[in-house]
Amino acid sequence: MKASIADAFFLSMHIMNKFLAMKMMKMPLLMAFVFLTLTISFPALSQAREIKIQIAATADVHARLFSYNFVTNQPAPTSMANVHTVTQMLRSATGGNLILLDNGDLIQGTPAAYYANFVQDEKLNLFSRVLNFMKFDAATIGNHDIEAGPDVYNRLKDEFKFPWLGANVLDAETGEPYFVPYTIIERQRVRIAVLGLTTTGVPNWLPAHLWKGLEFQDMVEAARYWIDYIKENENPDAIVGLFHAGLGPLDPDPDAHPLENASGYIARNVPGFDLIFTGHDHRRRIQTIINVQGDEVLLLGPGHFAENLALAELTFTATSRRSFELKTVRGDMIPTERAVPSHLFVKAFEKDVEEILAFANESIGNITAPMHSVDALFGSAPFTDLVHEIQLSITGAEISFTAPLAFDETVRAGTLRWRDFFKLYEYENYLYTMELTGREIQDYLEYSYGLWFNQMENENDHLLLMHRDALGRVPSDRRGRQALRNPMYNFDSAAGIRYTVDVSKEVGDRVHIEQMEDGSPFDPEKTYKVAINSYRGSGGGGHLTQGAGIRHEDLGQRIIHTTDSDLRTQMVKYFREIGTYEPSAINNWYLIPREWGEKGREKDMPFLRP
Repeated sequence: MKASIADAFFLSMHIMNKFLAMKMMKMPLLMAFVFLTLTISFPALSQAREIKIQIAATADVHARLFSYNFVTNQPAPTSMANVHTVTQMLRSATGGNLILLDNGDLIQGTPAAYYANFVQDEKLNLFSRVLNFMKFDAATIGNHDIEAGPDVYNRLKDEFKFPWLGANVLDAETGEPYFVPYTIIERQRVRIAVLGLTTTGVPNWLPAHLWKGLEFQDMVEAARYWIDYIKENENPDAIVGLFHAGLGPLDPDPDAHPLENASGYIARNVPGFDLIFTGHDHRRRIQTIINVQGDEVLLLGPGHFAENLALAELTFTATSRRSFELKTVRGDMIPTERAVPSHLFVKAFEKDVEEILAFANESIGNITAPMHSVDALFGSAPFTDLVHEIQLSITGAEISFTAPLAFDETVRAGTLRWRDFFKLYEYENYLYTMELTGREIQDYLEYSYGLWFNQMENENDHLLLMHRDALGRVPSDRRGRQALRNPMYNFDSAAGIRYTVDVSKEVGDRVHIEQMEDGSPFDPEKTYKVAINSYRGSGGGGHLTQGAGIRHEDLGQRIIHTTDSDLRTQMVKYFREIGTYEPSAINNWYLIPREWGEKGREKDMPFLRP
C-alpha cells in the first residue's frame, strides 16, 4: 500500500530524530538523507512528464503563533512554529513545489494578537513578519481578521508579501474587490489559480465602524463570477478555492441564502473547482463531493489553532511545454503536534515572545475567590455576573445581557493578570447601549433559554439541551462542549431584572419576569436601556432578530452608544480602578422547579467533562 504524504513525512522525521540523538551525522548530510527519503514518497519528481505539486493550508490559527500558551502561562503543543518545521521539510522534499496558504481568522484570539495589533510599537506588524518569514504564498481574510479593525487589516494588506484574498469583500463605493480576488501561483510552469472567499456574516456580527466602506457579496454569486473570469482570462491548469467558510448545507432552503458556510454548496453547484480548502467552522475535513457535472471536488479543512496542516497533492501530466492536464487530487492531514517547533522560527521571534510574556503577566487587580465558567450553565454565577456588573457600570443601562464565552475556564483567586481577561472574555466585542421594549426583552430571553435548556418531563430528565441519537438518547461518547446542541456563547442571561425560567414548559412560555432588581415594576410596554455586546447587538446569534423580532436593518437605529474600545479593554480599566473584587452571584434568576434544576445539573455534569 502506498504511504500517505503524512506517513512519509513523519517517517523521515523519525529517522532524522534518531540520527540526531545518536550524533551519527552532521546536519548537511542528515538533511540530504531526509531529502532522499522523502523523494521516494514523491516519485513524480523523477518522472519527466509527470509533476506533483503539494498545496498546504492552515486555517483558524487564532494567533497561536508560538509554542506557548500566554493565557495559561504554559507551553502549547501546537503553533505556527510547529507548522514551520513541517513546511520546511515539505519544501525540501518537493524541491520547492510546495504552495503554502492560510485560510483566515489568523490575527485574533490570544494575548499575542492583542499585543501585536494594539500595543506593540514595531515598524512591521508581528503577523506580517511571521507569515512573510514562513513564506506563505496567499491567504484569505476571515471575519475575525476584520474584527481587528481597518487600521490593522489595511496595514497587514500592505505589509504581507503575498496577496490577501477576498473576492466577495467589496469596496462599497466602487463595487470592486477590496482585497485581491485571486492569484496565480506557478510551480514548474504549472499554473494554479487560488480564489479567496469569506463568510458573509460580518455585518451580522461586528460593529459597523470595523467594516465601514465594505460590502460582503454572497459567496455563491462571487464564486460563479470569478470561476468564469479565471477560466476565460488565466487559462489555469487547476483552480483552488480558499474559502473562509465551513461545509454548510449541500441542499439548503432557498430562503437561507446567503449562506454563512457555503463551501459545500459551491463545491457541488459551481463547477470548475478542483480543490477547496474550508475554514471558519474549526472542523477537520477530508471529503469528496461530486458536482453537478459529475466531477469530483476534494474539500480539506485543517481544523483550528495550528493543530493540523491540510495537505493536497495534485498530479499533472505535461501535454506540451506550456500545457498540463490534472490527473489526480488526493488529500492528507499532518498533525503538527508531532513536529518539534522550528529552531529558526523560535530564534527569529524570541524578542516578541519576551515582550508578550511581560504584557500578559502584568498585574491588573485581585479577586478574592475563584470563578468557574461551567457554573454559568446552570444559573446565576460569578463568572457571568461580573460581566453584567461591569457592563451596567460602564453604560448606566437598566438591564444587561451576557453569555459565558468560555466553556470550561477557571479564574483563580489572587492576582488578576492581563492574560486572565482572555479567560473572562475571549472575543474583541465592543459594548453597545441599545433601546429595547420590555416585550422585546421577554422574547429575547425566551429565545436564549430555548437554545439552552431542554424541556424536562420529570426530575430525572436532562436539563441542558444536548445532542441526541436516533432514539432520542444523549450519546455517552459526547463529552465537553461537543455534548451541547448549541454553543455556550449564545446562552444569554440578564441582570437588572428578577425572573424565573420554568424548564418544564415549552419554549416561548418559560420566562417569567417578576420585577426590576431595584423592586420597581417591569413594564412590557416601556423602553429600557440595555447593555449588550456588539456581536449580539449586530444580530449575532439571532436573539434580537429571530427572538425579539427586530428587523436586522433596524438594529442600528436602536444603538444609542458604543464604547471606544473593546469590552476586554474596558474590563481591564474597571479592575485598575477598583483594585480588588469579591466575586458573588447576583442570584436574580433561577430555574423552576428548583429540584428539577438541581437534579438536572447532577445528571448533566458528567457529559461536560472531556
